[in-house]
Amino acid sequence: MYRQTKNGMEKHWDFIIVDIFALELSLFLAYIIYYKGQLPIYSDLYRSIILLLPLAHIVAATGFNNYSGILRRGYLKELKSVLIQCLVIAASALIYFFVLQVTQHYSRWILALTAVFAVIFMYLGRIGLKAVLKKISAVPYMAVITPSAEAENLVDELVKNSGNNYCINAIIYSDRTPDEDEKVQEVPVVGSLGSFDEYMRQQVVDEVFVALPLRDERVAKIMKTVEEVGATVHVSVPSLFPDSFPQTISHIGACTTVTSTPKLVSLGEMFIKRAIDIAAALVGLLATGIAYLFVAPVVKKQAPGPIFFSQTRVGRNGRLFKIYKFRSMYMDAEERKKELMSQNQMQGLMFKLENDPRIFPFGHFLRKSSIDELPQFWNVLKGDMSLVGTRPPTLDEYKQYELHHKFRLAFKPGITGMWQVSGRSKITDFEEVVKLDGEYIKNWSVGLDIKIILKTVMVVLKSEGAE
Repeated sequence: MYRQTKNGMEKHWDFIIVDIFALELSLFLAYIIYYKGQLPIYSDLYRSIILLLPLAHIVAATGFNNYSGILRRGYLKELKSVLIQCLVIAASALIYFFVLQVTQHYSRWILALTAVFAVIFMYLGRIGLKAVLKKISAVPYMAVITPSAEAENLVDELVKNSGNNYCINAIIYSDRTPDEDEKVQEVPVVGSLGSFDEYMRQQVVDEVFVALPLRDERVAKIMKTVEEVGATVHVSVPSLFPDSFPQTISHIGACTTVTSTPKLVSLGEMFIKRAIDIAAALVGLLATGIAYLFVAPVVKKQAPGPIFFSQTRVGRNGRLFKIYKFRSMYMDAEERKKELMSQNQMQGLMFKLENDPRIFPFGHFLRKSSIDELPQFWNVLKGDMSLVGTRPPTLDEYKQYELHHKFRLAFKPGITGMWQVSGRSKITDFEEVVKLDGEYIKNWSVGLDIKIILKTVMVVLKSEGAE
C-alpha cells in the first residue's frame, strides 16, 4: 500500500474542513460575546456571512496556494500562512460589503472578534490536525538499490530532501558484494542483488528505491520481485512496468520516480480507515470487558490456565506483533498440533481441523460465535491490526512462505476480511486464501471495508464460516 501524493487542494480536504469549521466557530463565538451570552438568532445579513466565509476561504486558498507544503511547514511559517489567509478573507468580506453597500449594517466588533478568533482557531486546528496525521502515518521502511559508487550521494540526497517521510534502513549494491558490516551514512549495506529476493522474503520492507539506468535489464527482475511480495517500488528513471499495478509519478527527495504499488491510497482514505478502527476498537473493548465477566469463569473451570491467549503473529510486510484472544484451547495445544498435522484439512500453509480435540467444549462456542476474537480489538487500538484486513499468519507458517505468498501481508492484518466473509470453513486451499487477500488489497476502498464489515455481522449472527 502506498500513500498517493496528489496535486492541488484535493489532497488537503481535511485541512479545508478544519479551516472552514474554525471560521464558522469564530463568527458564532463573536456573535455570542457581542450579545452577552445570548444564543445567536442570525439576521439575513449574518446568514449571508455564514455562506460567504467558506466561499471566500476556498477562493483565497486557491489563489494564494495556501495549502502547498502545509505538512512540511513549521510553527512560525504556519502562523504566517494563517495570517495571510485570514487577511485575504477579511479583504474579500470588505469588498463584498462595499459592493453591496451594507457595511453600516454590520457590527465592527463582531467582525473584529471573528477575525481574531479565526486566526487562533485556524492555527490551532492546523497544528492539531498535522499532529494527528503524523501520529497515524507510520514512516515506511525503505531499501535502496544503487551502484556502490553512487550510494553516498544518493543516500545524502534522499535523507536531506525527504525529511522524516522515509526511514532508509537498508542499502543493496547492484555492482558488488559489500564488505562485512559495511555502512553508508550509518545505513547498513545488507547485500547485493544476488541476495535481494531472500532479503525481501525475510525482512520488513515497505518500499524499494531503485537507482539504476533504464537500459539495465535487471530493473525488470527487481520490479517482479517487489511486486510479487506486494511492496511499493520507486524507480528513479522512466521504465516499462508490468500492467498489474497502478503507477504514479512521485518525488522522493530530489529524485523524480515512476512508482508502482498494489494500491494507491490518499492520506484522507488512510485517516478514515484509522478513524473507523479506533471507533470500532473502543466499542469492541467495551464488549470484551463485558464478555470477560461471563467467559472467564467457564474457561477457568473447563481448562484451568490463563483466560487470554497470546501468540506472535506476522503483520504488515513482515512486522511481528503479539495477538490476543480469549483462550479456546487446552494449555498443551501447541505441542499436540504436531501430532495432528497429518489430519490437516487445509492444503498449504494453514492448519484447520474439524472437531479439533485441542479445543475444550466451551471453546467451540467461543469460536462459533467469534467471541474469542474480541480481545483483538486491543491490537486494533494499538495499530498492529485493522478492523478489516488479511489474516495474520503464525511464525511457523510465515517461515514456509514462498515469495508470492508475502503479497497478502502488503496491508495491515485485520480481525475480519475477504476470506472470513467468503465461507472460510469451505476453503481448503491456501492459494485460494492468498488469491482472496490479493483481490482485497488491489481493490481496497473504504466502501469495500464497510461492505465486509456488514457481511461479517451477518456471518457472526448466523454463526457461519467459523469452526
